[in-house]
Amino acid sequence: MKKTLFLSPPSFDGFDGGAGSRYQAKREITSYWFPTWLAQPAALVPGSKLIDAAPHHQTVEDVLTEAKGYELVIMHTSTPSLANDVECARRIKEQNPAVKVGFIGAHVAVLPEKTLADNPVIDFVCRHEFDYTCKELAEGKPWDQITGLSWRDSNGDLQRTPDRALIADWDAMPSVFPTYAQNLDITKYFIGYLLHPYVSFYTGRGCPAKCTFCLWPQTIGGHQYRTKSPEVVGRELEEAKAIWGDKVREYMFDDDTFTINEQRAIEISKHMKRLNLTWSCNARAHVKYETLKELRDNGLRLLLVGFESGNQQILNRIKKGIKLEMAREFMANCKKLGIKVHGTFIIGLPVETPETVEETIRFAKELDPHTIQVSIAAPYPGTELYDQAVANNWFSRDALISSSGIQVSSLQYDNMSPAQIEDSVERMYREFYFRPKKIGSIVAEMMQDRQMMVRRLREGGEFFSYLRERKQQTRLRSSEAASV
Repeated sequence: MKKTLFLSPPSFDGFDGGAGSRYQAKREITSYWFPTWLAQPAALVPGSKLIDAAPHHQTVEDVLTEAKGYELVIMHTSTPSLANDVECARRIKEQNPAVKVGFIGAHVAVLPEKTLADNPVIDFVCRHEFDYTCKELAEGKPWDQITGLSWRDSNGDLQRTPDRALIADWDAMPSVFPTYAQNLDITKYFIGYLLHPYVSFYTGRGCPAKCTFCLWPQTIGGHQYRTKSPEVVGRELEEAKAIWGDKVREYMFDDDTFTINEQRAIEISKHMKRLNLTWSCNARAHVKYETLKELRDNGLRLLLVGFESGNQQILNRIKKGIKLEMAREFMANCKKLGIKVHGTFIIGLPVETPETVEETIRFAKELDPHTIQVSIAAPYPGTELYDQAVANNWFSRDALISSSGIQVSSLQYDNMSPAQIEDSVERMYREFYFRPKKIGSIVAEMMQDRQMMVRRLREGGEFFSYLRERKQQTRLRSSEAASV
């Protein structure tokens, strides 16, 4: 077994680019997801090390010190962070020319040859579902016998093996919890709407939904939801409780749509109740009232739900598969049951206008979830949204983030400029949160929990700083447009 390092490299301050987040960018408040994409193959490789640099505030120099002596370094990358990650790879190879350095992630899954051709420092990339590809690399298997691999041979020529089949037996996939415990400080991970400290993980991969913008199902996981059995998930959670006891205040099921199989979700929730664990998960706005009630009774605290837009035509264009009335009924049921909802929305989807932005803002205030996240539509390579942007000449620029890591708009439409899209994000946050009703609920929440009070005060400072930075970014974009 080769001495193997799995690395999520240092990046922008506050940049969460190597985890389960849909959009790799600096968020409005400190947000770090667990690096499950790296932890899963690391769990398959005995003796390997996992470094998640950003949450642990590790610099490139720190990583170089840690990387000495490793034979194989596998780095998670993304479209926005690729250049940064390539530079980190260069530094690692400069220190140790004999080490083999390769990349995993959605970007290289769909652009393997281009990534290798543009960046000679990279030795290989693992395409699509890469877990067992990484394992076989660590085992020293000849590269031309490893499916799902693209690499540069000794002559500098690019080589490629056939695609690897998607993982069918998820019960055979090891738990990531021991890998987390050995390599990560769970107190370094923050998500604004989750209790702290929390732990996020997957019980399966793939999503049957066909949302045109969603990155992972279209590039790595596919549209078939392949899962671990409730019994295996229950045993893993027993292991988690043995590791952390009561230190973890919340477990987050980060599966794209954990509730798509409602009966399976109920069976897993019974294990959560048995273990007395509080939990949250991703969900679509279609879960039945009876199911919601049973999940709540078994420890469910919060649902993360993508509402995306308040305009039905936009929802239809992105193949969201929900109706506005369905979302309204779902939110009413959650409020009746006392289940908190973190609602996510996207500005700049095809074909956004100032009027549809207003509809989305009004819709968000009408639904009134506990918290919201407002993103800019991000056309990642490999997604249907990217192909549509190319075909319709919607691109205004290549970049998805600014130099500081804050998300910017790379799309424009006839009636919506990039600056207008970016300005709408700030405006939606202000109109949603700066309401007496919402301010009152936040203050009430702070008064009930001292830890929450300290945390919300910190997040408030970060939020106002984010709004200032976004306003500056929009002004810069407007000035650039005016000078053209």
